Amino acid sequence: MPLDGIFLSRLTGEIASLIVGGRVDKIHQPAKETLVIAMRAQGGNHKLLISASASNPRLHFTALPQDNPKNPPMFCMLMRKHLTGAKLLSIRQLGLDRVLHLTFETTNEMGDRVEMVLAVEIMGRHSNIILIGPDNRVVDAIKRVNDEMSRVRPVLPGMSYALAPAKPRLDIQTAAPGEILAQLKKKPDQELSKALLQVLEGMSPLVSREIAFHAAKGQEVLVSQLDEELETRLKFYLAQLSDRLQKGETTPVMLVDAAGRPKDFSYMDINQYGHTLVCRSYPTYSELLDGFYSERDRIDRMHQRGADLLKLLANLSERTSRKLAAQREELKASTEREKWKVYGDLLNANLYALQKGMKTASVENFYDEGCPKIEIPLDLRLTPSQNAQHYYAKYRKADTAEKKLRELIAQGEAELLYFDSVFDELARASLESDLSAIRAELASQGYVRNTAKKGMKEERLPPLRFRSDDGFLILCGRNNAQNERLTLKDSRNSDIWFHTQKIPGSHVVVVTEGKTVPDRTLEQAAIIAACHSNARDSGKVAVDYTEIRNIWKHPANKPGLVLYEPYQTAIVEPDHALAQRLAEKARP
Repeated sequence: MPLDGIFLSRLTGEIASLIVGGRVDKIHQPAKETLVIAMRAQGGNHKLLISASASNPRLHFTALPQDNPKNPPMFCMLMRKHLTGAKLLSIRQLGLDRVLHLTFETTNEMGDRVEMVLAVEIMGRHSNIILIGPDNRVVDAIKRVNDEMSRVRPVLPGMSYALAPAKPRLDIQTAAPGEILAQLKKKPDQELSKALLQVLEGMSPLVSREIAFHAAKGQEVLVSQLDEELETRLKFYLAQLSDRLQKGETTPVMLVDAAGRPKDFSYMDINQYGHTLVCRSYPTYSELLDGFYSERDRIDRMHQRGADLLKLLANLSERTSRKLAAQREELKASTEREKWKVYGDLLNANLYALQKGMKTASVENFYDEGCPKIEIPLDLRLTPSQNAQHYYAKYRKADTAEKKLRELIAQGEAELLYFDSVFDELARASLESDLSAIRAELASQGYVRNTAKKGMKEERLPPLRFRSDDGFLILCGRNNAQNERLTLKDSRNSDIWFHTQKIPGSHVVVVTEGKTVPDRTLEQAAIIAACHSNARDSGKVAVDYTEIRNIWKHPANKPGLVLYEPYQTAIVEPDHALAQRLAEKARP
């Protein structure tokens, strides 16, 4: 978990400096395991978000709007009863554990001033928010824990509050590097990063790996493999990190991938990932966490809401693949049709020598050189002439089937291409409007029921806009319907069109306005096309480009499928940082 004890200590100091001495204004519970406490303080008004979610437990200020259910849960009502108007006296972290105690001064039912504690425990699936009364007994918890759930530490109203048992560990800020090394050597068969995690208090796996990365020159080593040089490097880095922590020389940083997606965070620069992940600094720890978790929650929410579409597409794709396999087998069988015609011709040529009731006809095959004998199976119930007509009928049926099957197979293959393109759209969808557009597209093709209300005009999102370093406007479609509209309706013949070669992706168009387009703009447009395709995480990507005049509608008549000739091909590397820099404006 990136929100380790050291990170929490920095965050605690930041929060305390702004709201200690302030009063509780409002309390909401927007989700089952999340509280939002609005505080009025001299430094201004702040919303403190506290989450005991097993996947994303945290505490930080938030500037994002939160839902306020009309019917607040019982825990929220209890919190309002005890803490509304209460004064926050202190925020205390217990050592470097991920446990915070927020002490409030409030008035009880008798009118006496008492102190109550809100314990925030950030411990993965054991995370909790517990309200503790003046007598150190649990008033209630956002997650009640009974004896069946935990025999070690039940948390129920009326029980005495006790801290979770913890193993004694060293504090990197106070322990000498030699002392830390001595403890590490007691775990000779463990990897250095894992041993650091067990020896040091308040340390996350990310920071433990970073220490090992610098000490072992980027190699993962066992503790027993530490030689004198590596031990010296380890002690130096531990001392350096300890000094920085004691002086408060830390910076909130988020690690993002090439597409700008949040992956992790820390209180110092992380170098172990090289150029794969980039560190992005934030002015405060709360802004970092607010941005990190809001983006992650948005992505999770998008995945959940797009899950039905993903399941539908998977089923459609599988069904079409099975149908194609059966049609190809049937087509393979229909290739024997010429044999049926030869049988019919040979039987007609030998009617004089054949009689009804024969099982086979042994005749000369004058279609082959040397006229070898051939055995033709006959139906006992039919005359020789009827057997010949039977084979002619099989021939005509197979001939018709082959023509129809080839047409059906072409349609099925185009349908699979279309499904692949929708899969790509879904993978790149980042807004509710993107999902709505995909649903509308599938509804227009008859794959899902159209749930749009009659008379309501469909909202059309504009294409993504980029501006090349040479000043040319570059447009990029968001989905298949928009791709088709952009390419076949909105663009001019002289505009230049880009698309990844044989890979699903967006249509990208450079608006030329009759001007000659420089090579730099052509390369940047190709990179944008690669970034908005199924090959966005690949290395080298082939991107075809041609003028709009050379593009026409695919006979399958599926949205976004086109044919083009002639064309040129550029080989580029997806550069998401470049695409973000050239973006003319953020998505609406």
